[in-house]
Amino acid sequence: MKQKRFILQENELPTAWYNIQADMPTKPMPPIHPATKQPLGVDDLAHIFPRECCVQELDTEHDFIPIPEEVMDKYKAYRSTPLVRAYALEEALQTPAHIYFKNESVNPLGSHKINSALAQCYYAKQEGTTNVTTETGAGQWGTALAYAARVFGLEAAVYQVKISMQQKPYRSSIMRTFGAAVTGSPSMSTRAGKDIITVDPHHPGSLGTAISEAVELATTTPNCKYTLGSVLNHVVLHQTIIGLEAEKQMAMAGEYPDVVIACFGGGSNFGGLAFPFMRHHLKDGRRTEFIAAEPESCPKLTRGEFRYDFGDEAGYTPLLPMFTLGHSFKPANIHAGGLRYHGAGVIISQLLKDGLMHGVDIPQLESFDAGMLFARTEGIIPAPESNHAIAAAIREAQRCKQTGEEKVILFNLSGHGLIDMSAYEQYLNGDLVNYAVTDDDIQRTLQSVPQ
Repeated sequence: MKQKRFILQENELPTAWYNIQADMPTKPMPPIHPATKQPLGVDDLAHIFPRECCVQELDTEHDFIPIPEEVMDKYKAYRSTPLVRAYALEEALQTPAHIYFKNESVNPLGSHKINSALAQCYYAKQEGTTNVTTETGAGQWGTALAYAARVFGLEAAVYQVKISMQQKPYRSSIMRTFGAAVTGSPSMSTRAGKDIITVDPHHPGSLGTAISEAVELATTTPNCKYTLGSVLNHVVLHQTIIGLEAEKQMAMAGEYPDVVIACFGGGSNFGGLAFPFMRHHLKDGRRTEFIAAEPESCPKLTRGEFRYDFGDEAGYTPLLPMFTLGHSFKPANIHAGGLRYHGAGVIISQLLKDGLMHGVDIPQLESFDAGMLFARTEGIIPAPESNHAIAAAIREAQRCKQTGEEKVILFNLSGHGLIDMSAYEQYLNGDLVNYAVTDDDIQRTLQSVPQ
């Protein structure tokens, strides 16, 4: 009988996160101060983020960082997540490829985001912080942060991208259920939000606008720290629990991936799955292809430029070395709200620059075509973000059908879509459309990037 799911026991769970910075042939460039252009250290960043997160952010020496016992105890409530062989999808595609997915949708919060939310709130609590604030797009990160804050006895304030808040009202309800205050961004509650609305009263919001408001709140509120759901190095570090589990589970299956795929907004779930496998690529010469699947309408990996840029629209954050579309880039109103971000994470940007991974851009309709096929074969309705990874995996599987190769494909199912059914309703009714972005659009917003 063929085994479909592979699950680790509690005593088999990884006890340390993997820090790829220690093994990178070219270390990531440092964040810099926008005025002085000088590199920022732990002390410079610690007035915004929990201090231990800042230490992890800049750590290029330690390849493994122990997971605190209190965080590990919380992980055990839902980890390990299953590694699943997608037999039905393989049959539907008539491909010789073996397709596996890491199912991060099964935890109580419905996506991978909780892996870092618990860690960041733990570190904030340890240093005596009482309040945390953050941004969220589709709401996966906001719900995870709201829950983690409740677990560690913190007050949480979340700025949710306004268009995503309208598209997915129940995610806001979940955040409020856990006790978080939720505000649509851009809002009139911060200076950054007022400035954005003054320029464009109908601005739909983006992760860049929401980050600006959350950072402003954190820096103007006593005993408050900012937490982030993607992009920064320490966030990706916490997510490597995904790939470290998947390593052991692939060994249980008796296979090793030729291709590793995840959807891409800022890089947390892509790095979380890919980096532990990339370690063997870097240190042992094991050849694996790494593919980040982003929306065609927000193509920073495939059409952005590598340069220092702000992580937010208002310019409150340090300058980060990233592939970017420009911090004033206004993404189209696609349903994959978690992928509507103008820049790529620092580590991912350096790896892309060094040719160790590559990006593909997926049109919105293709992503939902893929999500529908996956739902009808594997019985799981994926989040719109995850649909991009599924679409990229299907492309690879179809390529194997043409060549006859029996490649092993592994992708991350980063979350379920049960709170995204309005998007599927639009798709089923034929109302969903693709969005294009022109080179002129990109060049226009890149002109706003500091030189």
